[in-house]
Amino acid sequence: MPMPVPQEERQYTYADYLAWPEDERVEIIDGVPYLQVTPSPEHQEISMNLSTQISVYLKGKSCKVYAAPFSVRLTKGDEKKDEDFKIVFEPDITVVCDKSKIDKQGCKGIPDWIIEIISPTSIKHDRITKFNHYEKAGVVEYWIVEPEGKLVSVFLLQSNGRYGRPEIYTEEEKITVSIFPDLALDLSAVFPSILITEL
Repeated sequence: MPMPVPQEERQYTYADYLAWPEDERVEIIDGVPYLQVTPSPEHQEISMNLSTQISVYLKGKSCKVYAAPFSVRLTKGDEKKDEDFKIVFEPDITVVCDKSKIDKQGCKGIPDWIIEIISPTSIKHDRITKFNHYEKAGVVEYWIVEPEGKLVSVFLLQSNGRYGRPEIYTEEEKITVSIFPDLALDLSAVFPSILITEL
C-alpha cells in the first residue's frame, strides 16, 4: 500500500490536497494523506490503451473519461467546504456521466465507473481500501487491472449495495461494459506485449 505521509496528528482534508506540491501525487483516505508511487511505463501504456478505447466510444456522448492525475472527492452528501472532504482519490481512469459533478478541480461526487491498475505497492490499497470506499459510495462499476498476470477483475454493484463476485477476464478476451452495453473493450489491445523488467 502507498505509504502514509509523515504528519502531525490531525485530519487532512481536500483543502490540504489542493495545497500539496504539484510534483507529488497524493490521496487522502479518512483524513490520512498517502503519497502515490510514480507509475511504471507498463502502467502508463495500459492506462493509455484503455482510455483511448473508452474515449473513442464516448465521443459525442454526455459521459466523459478522465485519466490520472484526476481527483475524485467521494462525498457523503453533507460536505459544504473543501475542509469537509476527507476522502480524495486519484483513480487511474474515471468515467463520469453527470456533468454537474465535474468542476475545475475534478469530480465532486460519485463516478459511474472507476478503473485501477495495480502495482506491487498498491495491491492492498486497490483490493481492500479503495474497494470498500468505492462500494460504500455506490460506484456502479469497478475494474482492477493486473499488469503482471494480464487479468481484469470486474465488480458490479448489486441491488443490495454490495459488489458481487468478480468476473475475471484474460488478455485474449473482450469485456462488455455494464453501464455501456454496446461497448466491448478488447483486452488484446490493452496489455503491452513485453513487460519491462527491472535490472
